[in-house]
Amino acid sequence: MKKAFLFVIAFSVFLSVSAQQWETNFDTAKKRATDENKNIILVFSGSDWCIPCMKLEKNIWESREFINDSKNHFVLLRADFPKKKTNKLSKEQQEQNEKLAEKYNTQGLFPLVEVLNKDGKVLGSTGYKDVSPSEYVTLLHSFEK
Repeated sequence: MKKAFLFVIAFSVFLSVSAQQWETNFDTAKKRATDENKNIILVFSGSDWCIPCMKLEKNIWESREFINDSKNHFVLLRADFPKKKTNKLSKEQQEQNEKLAEKYNTQGLFPLVEVLNKDGKVLGSTGYKDVSPSEYVTLLHSFEK
C-alpha cells in the first residue's frame, strides 16, 4: 500500500514538473512574456482534425527537448480550432481565437507557429516540419536573432 501511495505521489510530482503551461488568453500570455522577459510561441492548431497539427504536438511540443527549452525561453499560447462537438470551445474562447487568426493567421494555415516578442510583434513563422525536436527548437530560436 505504501509503495502504491509513493508511486502516485512521485508520478504526480513528475507530471507537475514536466507539464507545459499553454496559455489560451493572449493578454495573459503577453503579460507573462513581459514579466518573465520571454518571447511568445503562438500555435494555431486544429487539434482534432489536422494531422500535421497532431504530429507537431506529439513529435515536438511533447518532446523532452522542447519542454525543457520552452520553460526557460518562451511563453506558450495555443489558438485551437477543433471541429468535433465533443471538443467544442466556449464561445468566448472561440471568439478570441478568431481574433488572433484575423491578426496573425490571415491565410488560415494549420498548423501555424508564430514566434512573437512580448509586444505581439511577429519575429518569425513556421509550421510542421519533419525534423528532430532539437532542430525545431533551433529553428524557433533563429527567429529571435
